[in-house]
Amino acid sequence: MGRNNEKGTKEDLCRYRLEISKADLRSAMLLLEAGELRGANNRAYYSIYHAISSVHALDGNAYKRHKDALANFNKAYVKTEIFSRELGRKISEAVEIRHASDYDDFYIATREEAEEQIETAKELLRQIETYVQGRL
Repeated sequence: MGRNNEKGTKEDLCRYRLEISKADLRSAMLLLEAGELRGANNRAYYSIYHAISSVHALDGNAYKRHKDALANFNKAYVKTEIFSRELGRKISEAVEIRHASDYDDFYIATREEAEEQIETAKELLRQIETYVQGRL
């Protein structure tokens, strides 16, 4: 099966990334339920990342590295208080936890931590959906 290389509008890309974010959030919740905490942290992070990427899509911005996408979201949307600094802090925490979960040997993920990451993803997704609705 080949890849579909059709181009859509910035709005189409934004909506698509929001759907991916929601799918990742559902996966995170399923993994949490199954006791797969490292996987839940990973999927919660990707839900956050794709939600942030949906906002960048509306602006016509593209970043090759996650680090750049996150830094630019922080600069353009958190420091300007379009999204709260508290939410920005939670996003940074999710990045650190996902990195530890995925790459650190002997890292032990906790249920509480996975639940927090999922809550951060839910909160961000809610706020970004509201923000995007106002721009579409």
